[in-house]
Amino acid sequence: MLKKISKLPFKGTPEQEAGLKAVIAECAGNKSLLMHVMQQAQGIYGYLPFEVQAMIADGMDIPLEHIYGVSTFYAQFALAPKGKYNISVCLGTACYVKGAQAVLDKVQAILGIGSGECTDDGQFSMEACRCIGACGLAPVMMINDDVYGNLVPDQIPGIIEKYRTA
Repeated sequence: MLKKISKLPFKGTPEQEAGLKAVIAECAGNKSLLMHVMQQAQGIYGYLPFEVQAMIADGMDIPLEHIYGVSTFYAQFALAPKGKYNISVCLGTACYVKGAQAVLDKVQAILGIGSGECTDDGQFSMEACRCIGACGLAPVMMINDDVYGNLVPDQIPGIIEKYRTA
């Protein structure tokens, strides 16, 4: 599955940049610490936009293409920011058989985003996942730490509206 690159403009702060530069300075000269630097960068920014990847590449003297390759290979790295409300729709076997694809389609239609994307206002991000661990409630969706089970597509507009007005 290809990772989505954010369409939102990069909004890094000087404090975040200083934090990343400090991590890079600690690890400069030791290319084996690339994963550590990338994990720290994602902790600082919440994701790894092009601008952050470029800072890592410059500071670690590693080609940008390599940084991008690592960030797209490992599932732990995100190329797009997460919204205030992160929606996970389970597409594991139990959920899928009970109609999770229709739930996912409804979420995508309402928000106008695909899996791995964030709404332009930064309120919602959405991803399809393989298992939430609540198979007895299939199909299941989580919004941050809130679990919704036994879903049908008609319930989705009301659930999302609850978060829009929160």
